[in-house]
Amino acid sequence: MRGSADVGHLYRAMVVPYEGQSFSTLRSQCREGGRLFEDPLFPAADRSLFYEDNSIGRVTWKRPKELCSDPHLFVDGLSAHDLHQGQLGNCWFVAACSSLASREALWQKVIPDWKDQEWEAEKPYAGIFHFRFWRFGDWVDVVVDDRLPTVNDQLVYGHSNDPNEFWSALVEKAYAKMFGCYEALDGGNTADALVDFTGGVSEPVDLLESGSREADSEKRAELFDRVLKVHSRGGLISCSIKATTASDMEARLDCGLVKGHAYAVTDVRRVRLGSGLLAFFKAEKLDMIRMRNPWGQREWNGPWSDSSEEWQKVSKSERESMGVTVQDDGEFWMMFDDFLANFTDLILCRLINTSYLSFHKTWEEAVLSGSWSRHDDPLSNRAGGCLNNKLSYMQNPQYVFDVKKPEDEVLVCLQQRDRRATLREGRGENLAVGFDIQRVELNRLYRMHTSQQKVAGSTYINSRSVFKRVDLKEGRYIILPTTFDPALEGEFLLRLFSDVPADCKS
Repeated sequence: MRGSADVGHLYRAMVVPYEGQSFSTLRSQCREGGRLFEDPLFPAADRSLFYEDNSIGRVTWKRPKELCSDPHLFVDGLSAHDLHQGQLGNCWFVAACSSLASREALWQKVIPDWKDQEWEAEKPYAGIFHFRFWRFGDWVDVVVDDRLPTVNDQLVYGHSNDPNEFWSALVEKAYAKMFGCYEALDGGNTADALVDFTGGVSEPVDLLESGSREADSEKRAELFDRVLKVHSRGGLISCSIKATTASDMEARLDCGLVKGHAYAVTDVRRVRLGSGLLAFFKAEKLDMIRMRNPWGQREWNGPWSDSSEEWQKVSKSERESMGVTVQDDGEFWMMFDDFLANFTDLILCRLINTSYLSFHKTWEEAVLSGSWSRHDDPLSNRAGGCLNNKLSYMQNPQYVFDVKKPEDEVLVCLQQRDRRATLREGRGENLAVGFDIQRVELNRLYRMHTSQQKVAGSTYINSRSVFKRVDLKEGRYIILPTTFDPALEGEFLLRLFSDVPADCKS
């Protein structure tokens, strides 16, 4: 156990084989036996596709060699343009994959030993692959065979632009296996997928509630700086336009954008207008952002779209450095002001202590595991619910930490164990969770029994994780991770990041 009702503890991420399946052992067994791997845990059957009824019809599982004569894991490397969403509402996952594809150091973590896994490298070929995802504090190594669902010799789900390339279809299969079936990926949260690919921390930004659309130019510039900083430091970013009704989902707007649909942000930069020396020293700069639609088509058609006349204001060399192309490939540029006027949600996934980025801010990280557990005895109960539950609130798990600078930026992420994999058993709904931060006396050593000074708190939501970025003054604090309703049980992971060690403990 990584924790108990009232004891959380620190631990370091490990690579754990999913369901005990060892890639190297299984591949060696297949090679020695002269056979292609067939995964008993994720068979070529309807139960690997659906957790309810078959909604597609007759599906034929085929290996890449049956679909093309020259299959590869990669064709000309990885690119955001490789990915196309199939017959599954998982644009959230495909958008995260598009972001991942632009970061070599990140996708090489998700696709380990990628050179060794290539078709021509495998001698003899065994039809087995493995991929890694960060799950609840560990990197989980997931093995899959290469049998893929098809209809009329076409891949049903995600696929690459090149018919000979299969990395995206195989990564999607490994991700679906981890959740029980492909249908479990229908509808999800890009923030979760970005964390699964990186082990980072996702911060959702509601552009409507935060007032970003109505903010003055200075506030907008501050937000752009935040987005630019996350991008330049290797983080992953996604965005979407909120759909308020079922009929709004994937509704296409006159401007070319799609509601209820996740886009990958593939570049962020300040673009210099004009050309020549005068432009270099005195030119106006525009805050711009580039996105990609996972469909591989349907683009923004407003100012600075692919073929708009605004591009004449930018030198040819600047356009080339930005990778501007005039084709319906799903990728397009927008001014940041137009982005704020149209998009409603932004996800910033920060990488934490990434060694390959020497200029990245170094965070001090505390990771503690724990659980909410119900007990009739108030002294033993650790499932008190949110602050609305006055009598039981203080019975929740409590974690003390110190801010040792006059002021420190602290990131707090509370993650519950994902229940998506239990959809088939009807237990797939996550709990509504959140946390409060209270300031306490510097000499406090034990649990609070009465509420003191609440200084910050997250929203309560039934997502896998909730996040809060807060500036705290020097002193001692207690975090109370809670479910919204009392008497609910579940496991959680608490991650706290600060400039200097916070000595976080239960």
